[in-house]
Amino acid sequence: MTRLPFELFLGLRYLKPKRTFVSVITLISLSGVAIGVWVLIVVIAVMSGFDRELREKLMGMHAHVTVTSGGLIEHSDKVLQKVLETSHVTAASPFAMGLVLIEFEHRVATPYLKGIDPQREVTVSQLATYIKEGSLDLAGDKVVIGRELASQYGIFLGDKITVYSPRNLEKKGDEVYLPMELTVTGIFESGMYEYDVGLIFASLETAQELYSLGNAVHGIEIRTDDPIDGARTVADVLNKKLTRPLRAQTWAELNQRLLGAIQVEKSVMFFILTFIIIVAAFGIMSTLITVTVQKTREIGVMKALGAASGKILRIFVLQGFIVGVFGVAIGLGLGLLTVHNINPINHFLSRVVGIDLFPRDIYNFPSIPAFLTLRDLLTIGGSALVICTLAGLLPALRAARLEPVEALRYE
Repeated sequence: MTRLPFELFLGLRYLKPKRTFVSVITLISLSGVAIGVWVLIVVIAVMSGFDRELREKLMGMHAHVTVTSGGLIEHSDKVLQKVLETSHVTAASPFAMGLVLIEFEHRVATPYLKGIDPQREVTVSQLATYIKEGSLDLAGDKVVIGRELASQYGIFLGDKITVYSPRNLEKKGDEVYLPMELTVTGIFESGMYEYDVGLIFASLETAQELYSLGNAVHGIEIRTDDPIDGARTVADVLNKKLTRPLRAQTWAELNQRLLGAIQVEKSVMFFILTFIIIVAAFGIMSTLITVTVQKTREIGVMKALGAASGKILRIFVLQGFIVGVFGVAIGLGLGLLTVHNINPINHFLSRVVGIDLFPRDIYNFPSIPAFLTLRDLLTIGGSALVICTLAGLLPALRAARLEPVEALRYE
């Protein structure tokens, strides 16, 4: 039979349940650690899932780099040529974009209309893969709309929608511009509510006509060989190559507020929820202080028999560590189980309380995204273990400094 080290043997023996108040506090402290780790894993997994899914959706609907001028780009062909000659650039496509008002069966909506070259667009974004009905056919007076917009307004393939643009407010003498009728040839679903309800696609020529742009465009979208480092490199090179007011920005820069907000929320939630574990650690500390008081005579006997202060210190530090190990193990198990079944749990709770706990029109996702990395698990588990171990340090120091004469004076 394998013999346990002296310090570990006594640490386990002192933690063994004996139907005392101290044992109850130990179980409560262990439960607190487990709950803290459990909640932390679920929250961090959801925040990481949001961040990951949002990045994928943004890169699916946006190019890696976008060149704009704050106004119109008149000679887009020359700019396009310079862009394509830049290293790490794999494709580029011009676009025109702005707000329009659409009317269908006496109902109106105000989405953004993006004019694109379909053949070039599929090389810089994943729009073609998002088409769920029809096709990406924008030849002539045709349009592709989002599934949420189609669902809310009862629009189907083949229907005609009336599009009003700022051009319809202009007037030249007695002439007025009439709205344009576009035929719906495709319905896309990106997975982000904001895009699926507020963005429609038409040909670049149609958008230029609606906005009276002539041959000008609003920007040029670029795809690179790497969406992170490659995009940053291309943007830096283009900002040196292109003349002002042309400016190149990566997809992360264009969405930095949104991405930054999620990252800040993730960090803040980690620190806030860590306090659950710290509260549990105070329970561990109070338990060990009580144990050191109860075991004063035994500590005195051990020291009188030659036990070094370091051994006594390790006994009580190990107690905090052991509670932490069990609490972290239970919390990890519950956390991973919850993350794996988070959407069924959400559906069950929504039915019980009668409220949609995760409305897609607010969070932009059809289901709760959850994603865990080994780094997150190690950070959470390691932090909890360190906090629990440190909780045993103060009682351990008290026990280690106890003199045998003082401990056995009244024995």
